[in-house]
Amino acid sequence: MKILFIGDIVGKPGRRAVRELLPSVVNTHAVDLVIANCENAAAGFGITREIVEELYALHIDVLTSGNHVWDKKEAVEFIGDYETLIRPANYPDLAPGMGSVLMPTAAGDFVGVINLAGRIFMQPLDCPFVAAKEQIARLKARTNVIIVDMHAEATSEKKALGWYLDGEVSAVLGTHTHVQTADNEILPGGTAYISDAGMTGPFDSVIGIQKETIIKKFLNQLPAKFDVAKGDIRLQGVVLDIDGQSGRARAIERISVSLHP
Repeated sequence: MKILFIGDIVGKPGRRAVRELLPSVVNTHAVDLVIANCENAAAGFGITREIVEELYALHIDVLTSGNHVWDKKEAVEFIGDYETLIRPANYPDLAPGMGSVLMPTAAGDFVGVINLAGRIFMQPLDCPFVAAKEQIARLKARTNVIIVDMHAEATSEKKALGWYLDGEVSAVLGTHTHVQTADNEILPGGTAYISDAGMTGPFDSVIGIQKETIIKKFLNQLPAKFDVAKGDIRLQGVVLDIDGQSGRARAIERISVSLHP
């Protein structure tokens, strides 16, 4: 089974990258299921119903998110309407939406997807390690193929979760920091791991935002309006090769595809 996980989609350029590059990536790698992190898809911060519908129309099967999913307040009203739009499972139970989903592939197999948020340098949510075990126990009744999006700042927290879940899930994939790391590997128990899957959007930027604005903010420490950059658009992520019966990963390949003008 081949699963494509797309790193954080940033604004209109990121959505353009998906629209124009995703079909060839799917064909080249014979992808069975597409998962993407969408929390920055609306002008760099949050999501809207219109953009969720747009991403589904581009043949993304499951949308994960993170702490920025609530930046557009309307998300609170509609996130529960989409079973395959998930938020971190370690938000309190009273938060709208769900933290995991069981998704069928075209071949009739099932893939579990779990979204988690880190706590280091982030909000003090419930423990992602405990939440992961709870979600895994529920999904294991239907499938051994389980993908975890660990949306976190600290590499140490992501790596610790990878080791903690090694052998229990098919992959632990880091998101949130928008810089693709080169530590993709298969852990001893058969779990694929990477600290950050990367960013889908404009790379003539500072993690998707106009670089001039970010540099100025570092210099003067004043509030600033963050606008999404426009140039050097790329689609980044990883392709997973997973044994559909055991759930063990056979390979994890980093991808970074540029959109040429």
